[in-house]
Amino acid sequence: MTLPVIFLMGPTASGKTATALALFESQPVEIVSVDSAQIYRGMNIGTAKPTPDVLRRAPHHLLDILEPTETYSAAQFCKDAKRLIEEIMARDKIPLLVGGTMLYFSALAEGLSALPGSNAHLRKTLEERANKLGWANLHTELGRVDPILAERINVADTQRIQRALEVYYSTGVPMSQLQQQRGAALTERIIKVALIPSDRARLHEHIAQRFDVMLALGLIEEVEALRGKYALTANHPSMKSVGYRQVWQYLEGELNTQALREKGIAATRQLAKRQLTWLRAIQAEEFDSLDPATAENVRCYLERELQHG
Repeated sequence: MTLPVIFLMGPTASGKTATALALFESQPVEIVSVDSAQIYRGMNIGTAKPTPDVLRRAPHHLLDILEPTETYSAAQFCKDAKRLIEEIMARDKIPLLVGGTMLYFSALAEGLSALPGSNAHLRKTLEERANKLGWANLHTELGRVDPILAERINVADTQRIQRALEVYYSTGVPMSQLQQQRGAALTERIIKVALIPSDRARLHEHIAQRFDVMLALGLIEEVEALRGKYALTANHPSMKSVGYRQVWQYLEGELNTQALREKGIAATRQLAKRQLTWLRAIQAEEFDSLDPATAENVRCYLERELQHG
């Protein structure tokens, strides 16, 4: 039997880790994390990284592979994931890719667009211009050079505005055009599973409860420790992650405790909305993440798929 690759996808706070653990205990799988924040060492609470107890039971690949001052790209993820998939299959195990970073899943399944690597000098120049003129001004500029992409990017999404302008000024070609030129996609059979809540309001409740737990566990202290250990700035990708960005603003005196909580929860809900929009646009077997039997239902589905594969 040819082994497949399993994608276990879902928005934040949808119970992906619990389902992955159930599958690990019932199927010959190895877990690969698909999370652009859990790659960073020391970022544990705010990323809902699996606990040491969980990792002892079920080791995860691609956790804690970078310092928070480093950068990581979808291209690097594809390279690492393809290597791991090959190694896992050589051990006669099934790669179980679990997470919520939809760009990584898309790049792996469909092939990566022909985008240039990061240009540190150009990024710095764009940041300096944004500090002087405001990101809204740069979003307007993006509308002139790449109107298709500007229409898709919210004026508040500074990271994507910066990247889109960086790509344009590096290549002279709009990023939206380069995204149409795809590299090699994963050739293995992919079984896609999506955990999608049947009640958006209950997902929002879970998100709020989880953010409160993160604060109680010491999210603020975690960011303080990272700032003390590393030469971090608010512009590092790690510190732009949901939750970390808001705590950074709190530590800079820009937010009080109540605003930190409100903005952290709101940003997490916005992330979940983007994740759900992406999930609904692809063909995946959907399961209600709010159903207590979800893990068992996913297990039964995968057993049938593996038998018929």
